[in-house]
Amino acid sequence: MAPQRFHEQFDQIQRSMPDVSLAMGPDDAAEFIYEKGVVLARDGEEARLVEDTVRTHFTAATGLTADHVERLSPQTNRSGITRIKVGDPGHGDQHGDRAVAHALRAMREHEGRADRRLVSRNHVVSIAVNSCPGDEPVPAPLTQGTNPAASAAGHDADTAVGVLVIDNGLTHDYGMVPLLAHVQGDLHGTEKDAQGNLLQYVGHGTFIAGVLAAVAPNTNVTVRNTLNDAGAILESEFGEKLFAAVDEHGWPDIISLSAGTANGRTDGLLGVESFMQELRTQRTLLVAAAGNNASATPFWPAAYASLPDYTDTVLSVGALRSDGEFGACFSNHGAWVDVYAPGERLTSALTGFDAPVPYVYQHSTYDACRFGFTYACTCQYPRHTGVLSEAGTPTSGKADQVMFEGYAHWSGTSFAAPVAAGMVAAYMTANKMGDARAARGQLLAANAEFAEVRGAHVPALRPAGWRPGPVVQLSPGA
Repeated sequence: MAPQRFHEQFDQIQRSMPDVSLAMGPDDAAEFIYEKGVVLARDGEEARLVEDTVRTHFTAATGLTADHVERLSPQTNRSGITRIKVGDPGHGDQHGDRAVAHALRAMREHEGRADRRLVSRNHVVSIAVNSCPGDEPVPAPLTQGTNPAASAAGHDADTAVGVLVIDNGLTHDYGMVPLLAHVQGDLHGTEKDAQGNLLQYVGHGTFIAGVLAAVAPNTNVTVRNTLNDAGAILESEFGEKLFAAVDEHGWPDIISLSAGTANGRTDGLLGVESFMQELRTQRTLLVAAAGNNASATPFWPAAYASLPDYTDTVLSVGALRSDGEFGACFSNHGAWVDVYAPGERLTSALTGFDAPVPYVYQHSTYDACRFGFTYACTCQYPRHTGVLSEAGTPTSGKADQVMFEGYAHWSGTSFAAPVAAGMVAAYMTANKMGDARAARGQLLAANAEFAEVRGAHVPALRPAGWRPGPVVQLSPGA
């Protein structure tokens, strides 16, 4: 974990959510981001129990006041959870929240008796909560095509696999990209800042749609702009937005999700519990990115794949580095990750082709890998100094600005997830299957490919159209 990188991302999300005060947790550790002054509880009796217990605890505690304790949500919600105010969100700074910490502590005895969680922080779910994606996008020449390259398989409207991408929407000119002919959905909305530069993460959903379409052309892809606040959303709103997406479009064959959060626990997110329970009753497969924090800590919702009730329902995907033989430096890992797929320096559509668009890099870079790796990983290469050439090397010119004309190289488990989702969809088409969960099981069972991640031998999915890239080993101290 790089504290500087975390603070940069924290500031970006805070600016995108001006009406919410955020803190880093747990306590002052940079493991996740959550809403200050608020906790979550299940609707009904449990919400009342949390409200009453916290109020009683705060009345007796020194330095806390029960006056702030009140319910902020309606009595019932589709997501099944209630926001409860427990403190002044404006009190203190971003390094933790004493009121939230005491509210959680007040419920420990009740949780012990119930043998399950009754209260939770309101976490931020994001495409990049604790660090930016493996790197930021780098312009890629159109002449080199995409990587993975587009499959030669055709599209048949009657048999196409339905894929719902929960992300930050599509760029306004995505329809100019032939690869995206069978993609639809929400537009991102505002794409540029006052200086005309592309905003951070704009094009993320378009890039993912392009990866899916390249690996599995026989798909109908719908991209939602659920994560439109710098790629983030509060946990309390996330479950509702997931329900809204399937209410509007129906339950698809596959949901591709490149977002999540750690929460320091092994039992999931309270805010998506109702959605996950409903998902179990459907035939939809959730393919979720494992996160970019180089951590073995469970990252939700991907880590639901490790829970007994969801082993066939969720596929969690980590990222392979550019050669496909080892895990990418940034990829989360551990027994809760089902499979790894290419996720470093993939190439896809970032925008359409109506005009070049400038982009100024948002994050600082590092002379050494922030996770301790010794290859030329995406943490440190290409370094964001000067204008980057198409080959990814710095050149002279205005600092940190590049021009996009359609394609980009990008890295992260964000992009490994749609590779895996596309391979499941392609397997369904090739084997005339209508059940994505059955296809998941058969694909993994038939897969004979492996890679090494942190010394572990792990399953790896590598699509036929993917081209491995060279890995440069750096000398000590580079």
